[in-house]
Amino acid sequence: MERALARRTLLAGAAGAGAAIVWGAAGRAAADGWGRPVAQRVVDAEVARLERGLVALRRDIHRHPEAPGQERRTAGVVARELRAAGLSVTTGVGGHGVVGVLRGSRPGRTVAYRADMDAVPPKDIVGGGPAAAHVCGHDIHTTVALGVAQVLARLRQQLSGTVVFLFQPAEESLSGAQAVIDAGVLERTGVQEIHALHCGPFPVGQFAVTGGFGLPGQDKAEVTLSGPAAPDAARRLAAEIGALATVALPQTPADLERLVAEARTPNGPLARYVAVRARAAEATVSVSYRCWPQERYLEVREDIRHLAASYAGAGVSFPAEPFPAMVCPERDASVLAHHLRRALGRDAVTELHAAFPPFSGEDFALYLERVPGTFTFLGVRAPGAPITTSYPHYPDFVPDERAIPLGIRAMAGWIAERTRT
Repeated sequence: MERALARRTLLAGAAGAGAAIVWGAAGRAAADGWGRPVAQRVVDAEVARLERGLVALRRDIHRHPEAPGQERRTAGVVARELRAAGLSVTTGVGGHGVVGVLRGSRPGRTVAYRADMDAVPPKDIVGGGPAAAHVCGHDIHTTVALGVAQVLARLRQQLSGTVVFLFQPAEESLSGAQAVIDAGVLERTGVQEIHALHCGPFPVGQFAVTGGFGLPGQDKAEVTLSGPAAPDAARRLAAEIGALATVALPQTPADLERLVAEARTPNGPLARYVAVRARAAEATVSVSYRCWPQERYLEVREDIRHLAASYAGAGVSFPAEPFPAMVCPERDASVLAHHLRRALGRDAVTELHAAFPPFSGEDFALYLERVPGTFTFLGVRAPGAPITTSYPHYPDFVPDERAIPLGIRAMAGWIAERTRT
């Protein structure tokens, strides 16, 4: 298994770092003159007309958060809005997922745009919470995707190719993407690349691109001890495994500010890291950890085995494979950054030089294992606001709604460009 794991992670890392969007025959034909691109000024004008209604729609979704796998109401809202915009709609995809297909009037490529719809369950809110809540920005993601669909539908006569909108359930449980993939959507629609935005702790109006990086995957371990002293031994072992961490969980807003700064630092402290959570319960130690680059899982597994071996009768088990890291192709992110600077201004783009945040994962990774694409952070931090108001999963997460039209402008223009490239 270890040899297979090493091959898989190394190959995944190589594919993520070197993969590039394949232009294909449709792309060559588009380059030969399949119509003029959708002008950014036209996109911006449509966004301005729709902005007020979309902000109201986001507030409605926000007031009705639904936990992973329970997105029935949100899916109904999404399907209603897509149908009203004239898209072909399929519901019940991978659970409560919704797929909307928009076909342009000109030939071109098939490009997907993904938005996650679920809210954060109480146990995953920092400090805990009384109920599921939209403190990760999925209500913003859903609204931006609906806005992109509405704008491009209005510009259908100028649009090349086909856009497949994937409104995905159960991202927080890391199960929704696989369910959508298993439903055969990518193959059935012929998706050639896929894109997404995620709210992040960056100034509103700024987009953080993630070329060559993304978010870490996740591995787990369970160590079972025996004997009358097992509970004490489990506590000691949990502390020893926890000491493998090279980055600590943030305790203060200053810690969060430092993490953001380090993620933007080339070859900085987050270029290589291990983030570990180890908990002892009676005679068992449960371990969850993330690392970068993802090949380090083999190294950390050996470290855990070595530490456990010093306890007589300790048994160690791991899953067959870690959940994969999300690695964004560097070339594709560079093309996106150039587009955003041209469309929205040079100050609209910053670049991340680390997989961020080090304590979170993303099942968007599973799409990027199959087709190339981009994953970009949408800045939602209001001027002067504490960082916890824009850092996902904090209970006082309050994103600046001015990010909504900015996200739509950016992604509608980008998707329209990608379908004709």
